[in-house]
Amino acid sequence: MAMLSADQQGWSTREGALLKYRVNLRFGEELVSQPPAPNQKADLRFDGDEDTMPPGWKFGRVSAVAVNGQGEVFVFHRGHHADPMIIFDAKGRYLRSWGKGMFTSPHGLRIDPAGNVWTTDVGSHQVMKFTQKGELLLTLGKKGQTGATRDTFNKPTDIAFARNGDFYVSDGYGNTRIVKFSKNGKYLFEWGKPGRGPGEFNTPHSVQLDSKGAVYVSDRENNRIQMFTPEGKFLRMWTHLGSTQNIFITPGDEMWMITHRENVEAGALNTLGGRIFRVDIATGKILGSIESPGHWIHVTPDHLIFIGSLTGNVLRWYPGWPNQ
Repeated sequence: MAMLSADQQGWSTREGALLKYRVNLRFGEELVSQPPAPNQKADLRFDGDEDTMPPGWKFGRVSAVAVNGQGEVFVFHRGHHADPMIIFDAKGRYLRSWGKGMFTSPHGLRIDPAGNVWTTDVGSHQVMKFTQKGELLLTLGKKGQTGATRDTFNKPTDIAFARNGDFYVSDGYGNTRIVKFSKNGKYLFEWGKPGRGPGEFNTPHSVQLDSKGAVYVSDRENNRIQMFTPEGKFLRMWTHLGSTQNIFITPGDEMWMITHRENVEAGALNTLGGRIFRVDIATGKILGSIESPGHWIHVTPDHLIFIGSLTGNVLRWYPGWPNQ
């Protein structure tokens, strides 16, 4: 230990450098204040305990979070009183909400390049597309009906978008497949079956595409990430990143994820423990990490990290380090 510098002691180089971020623990419930002046002591950057949501509203289990092009933060949660989709400004101030009665058990949330809002519902077995005001544009799957056909799902988990508007669905908890659809929602093809071999899955929990169209699948219960061509041909896999809850790839191919050491830890801690990883997309090398609970991750162009946590929190990580 004496050979290590003060900022290296106790940190595993296997997990890369320590990401120098700070966190707002109750985004959406406490307003984020302006950063302290250089001569001010670092603080938690909270304006106080006053709720920003309508009276009586609290988050339930927050399954997912996404940010639109205007910096508005969409929170998808499982509370009983508040609307399931709640939108805030960048400082956590409540703006609007929608979705009451539309969902059974919210799970996945993505905003496509055109600004449409997509959700997966593991209770109704559906994938839905909305405007940002909550107007329903498209529904895939039959409500309350499980299946593995062209028009049914069994607890779908995530969505990813190709540049031409086609999209992929990880169908996910009940099934073990990735399904590709045209931009208009027409079934194109699928791949995957239960197992541990290449192209086989045990809970494909998250799916993302890089700028070349390669498909990255978090094969969560197999403790690995598998990569495929846009047509579903297996390319390679990474087995050193643990049991990954969610992947986020920026338009510039920065890869971020929220992960656990392995699936037993993830199940035992119910996403309470975990790590944010930044990963080199070419090699899989962990470039940096920091401990965080979480089920879903979104990273903005200015490198704010938003985490949706099943503990009932939205965590807003922002670059910075105490006393620096």
